[in-house]
Amino acid sequence: MTAGTLYIVSAASGTGKTSLLNVLLQQSDNIAVSVSHTTRPMRPGEEDGKHYHFVEKSQFEALIEKGDFLEHAQVFGNYYGTSQSAVQQQLATGIDVILEIDWQGAQQVRRLMPDAVSIFILPPSRQALLDRLTGRGQDSEEVIMNRMNEAISEMSHFHEYDYVVVNDNFEVALAELKSIFQAERLSIIRQTERHQVMINGLLS
Repeated sequence: MTAGTLYIVSAASGTGKTSLLNVLLQQSDNIAVSVSHTTRPMRPGEEDGKHYHFVEKSQFEALIEKGDFLEHAQVFGNYYGTSQSAVQQQLATGIDVILEIDWQGAQQVRRLMPDAVSIFILPPSRQALLDRLTGRGQDSEEVIMNRMNEAISEMSHFHEYDYVVVNDNFEVALAELKSIFQAERLSIIRQTERHQVMINGLLS
């Protein structure tokens, strides 16, 4: 069986990354989003193993000691991380696995799995991003400005990625995202692995 491909998808908050990936997963086969580990408490409506793998701090730190995380970080006193063994188990079944992580996590993953394919999603303009952040109608101006500054910092790392998708028109951005997955599946390496017997028959 041909192993799946690991994808890194990053974007600033408010860019529409989660919405794009949700539809991509609904409309595509053999693609899954990796479920991260965290030490934060489970919130109402969340399920262990679906939204996160909820673990104790001691368990998380033991996994750090074992070197099991592709990437991990501590945010507001809670750990978050991606288990390398869990990802590799999924990839071994032929499923393409998506990591929704920021640029810092992406740098950590690339060091351990340099063959990962990375995609950055950009908004069409600062004004469009600001409109999306203010459209939620539940944050103060100070919170929105902080998020804008964080978004600009995040977007400045787009050049570290293999592909860039601009989410101006949702359907166009979705089509472009799908085309990246399709192109990677048609690469010479993937097609040679997948059709080795056929190719041998053609050339023998």
